[in-house]
Amino acid sequence: MKNSKLSKVRLDKLLGSLGYCVRKEVAALLRDGVITHTENLPLKSDTKVSHDEILYEGEPLDPPTGIVILMNKPLGLVCSHDEGEGRLVYDLLPARWRLRDPKISTIGRLDKETSGLLLLTDDGALLHRLTSPKHKVPKVYEATLDRPLQGNEGEIFTSGTLMLNGEKSPCLPAKLTIIDETHVTLEITEGRYHQVRRMFAAVGNHVTALHRSSFGELRLEGLKEGEYRLTML
Repeated sequence: MKNSKLSKVRLDKLLGSLGYCVRKEVAALLRDGVITHTENLPLKSDTKVSHDEILYEGEPLDPPTGIVILMNKPLGLVCSHDEGEGRLVYDLLPARWRLRDPKISTIGRLDKETSGLLLLTDDGALLHRLTSPKHKVPKVYEATLDRPLQGNEGEIFTSGTLMLNGEKSPCLPAKLTIIDETHVTLEITEGRYHQVRRMFAAVGNHVTALHRSSFGELRLEGLKEGEYRLTML
């Protein structure tokens, strides 16, 4: 996260960017004692303050811009800001985080039927870096297959020659680890649309369950389904 102690901004701008309220509501919240200074100094809407000087209902403010959230995504949730698509991963976060500016977005996506490690951030540069194909961030998925393995899938995935339907370039080499004939882990360094499911479809199989267990060096480390924590990258 960025060090908010180095700069001061208007109080109403700070609270608005964190989703606590719209800027025009700050004066009323000050009158009601909802917003206070850690040292009880007087405040106005346009007072220049540091992030760590302000309390909201007696509590420190949410983290400033630059947060990274590690979530254990349950099945059935959608990585979208469009509420018309169903229940969203953002529904698991505090309601005011939906109003933050810059907006919190997922770093890549997990489809509705995939669970596991999902990262979210309001840092646009970080989001771009971690989703850019040239950075080749490894991601590990645990997959349950509809049919037993044929035995040559590992060699095909490692070769870097596997073509997916509708793609113009082959998948980068991927590492298959066999748990048993219908349970595997697959490490990939790309983020193509439904990539793991499509890779197995390309070798004549079907993924019936999919869970992402790691993203780079990050692991879920005991997070229950639907839980999240702030992390550093």
